[in-house]
Parts: sequence; structure tokens; C-alpha cells
Amino acid sequence: MSKATQASGHIIGYARVSTVDQDTARQLEALNQLGVDRLFEDRASGKDVNRPKLDEAMQYARSGDTLVVHSLDRLARNLVDLLRIVDDLTARGVTVKFLKENLAFTNSESDHLSKLMLQMLGAFAQFERSLIRERQREGIAIAKKAGAFKGRKQALTEEQIKNLIALDTAQHGKNRSALAAQFGISRNSLYRYLDKSETASQQQIINAHN
Repeated sequence: MSKATQASGHIIGYARVSTVDQDTARQLEALNQLGVDRLFEDRASGKDVNRPKLDEAMQYARSGDTLVVHSLDRLARNLVDLLRIVDDLTARGVTVKFLKENLAFTNSESDHLSKLMLQMLGAFAQFERSLIRERQREGIAIAKKAGAFKGRKQALTEEQIKNLIALDTAQHGKNRSALAAQFGISRNSLYRYLDKSETASQQQIINAHN
């Protein structure tokens, strides 16, 4: 490892292929040209929430490190997932780079372009989330009419949810990937519990003022 690399933190590579008949040769070639210090590789579809090597990479990353991925679609399952991952890493001082799109995201106050790109991603992610929720509501309504909807079983108990929220609050929202792993749930499930708690708290405030 060069002194320059040591001074600026580790370069972490992440690669993912969607099916068993694909290989990561093209991705790995591009990443290895950068002289990565640590490489993580998953074999999982874009819809699969279980990406153990990505979770390992995010837990391994420290402030000053750079996570390098071949392209946007190799890192996340969808735009909402992408924004959450980038937000999580940059909040901890980790730079996220995408080679194909020539994009880099940091938490630097002077990096106005990164901030603008993140804001744009956030807007599109909110739009995508709204569309997903609308389709879910429509699907549930149809299923209810057909008498087939029974709801989804909650993965955590109420006590576990309280502990989850308390730990997230104590950690100021940092290292949420490790927190999700601790409770044996996906990052999406973790954010769903946190969003539900935040919505309930806001409703309590509104009710208190009415």
C-alpha cells in the first residue's frame, strides 16, 4: 500500500453479479486497476435483500475510506436503497465512487456537486417510494376485496423495536447497517421501523397541540 493511500484511508472495492451464470471479471478488472486494499463480492439478484458482502463492506468502512463500485446498479436494489446506502456511508465520512457514471459522493461541505446530486437522488427516491406505496395500497385493496389479505407478520417484537429505536437514537443514526445485522433484519426493515416510529411521534405532537 502506498503512503498516499494510507494517508487518505483504505480503498474498498465492491462487486455484485445478479445470476450464477455471470461473473465479476469486468467489474474486478476495473476495481483492481485502482489498487483496492480490500475487495468484497456478492452473488445476489438486485431484488435480494441479503447481500452479506455489502454489509461486511459497509461495516468495514471507516472515516477517510473510499468505497468504489463499478456502477450504480451494482450497489443498490433500487433508487431508495441507493440513497440510503450513500447517505449512511457519507455520514460516516466515507467517500462513495461509481466508475461507470464517474460520480463521487462525500460529506464535504465544499463539495456542492455531490450535495446537489444527493438532493436529486433524494427527490427521485421519494418519487419512487410514493409509486411503490401506491402500488402496494392498490394491491392490498384488491386482495382485501378478494378476501386474501392477511397482513404481514412483524419480524421484531414490540420490545425489540423499542430497543432498536433506543440504540439508533443513542448512536445518532450512525452505522445502521451494523444495527440491522445485530437485530437480524434487512436495512429496509430497519428504516421501516424507524419511519413508523417517527410518524407515530409526529402524530403524538400534532394531537398534543389539538
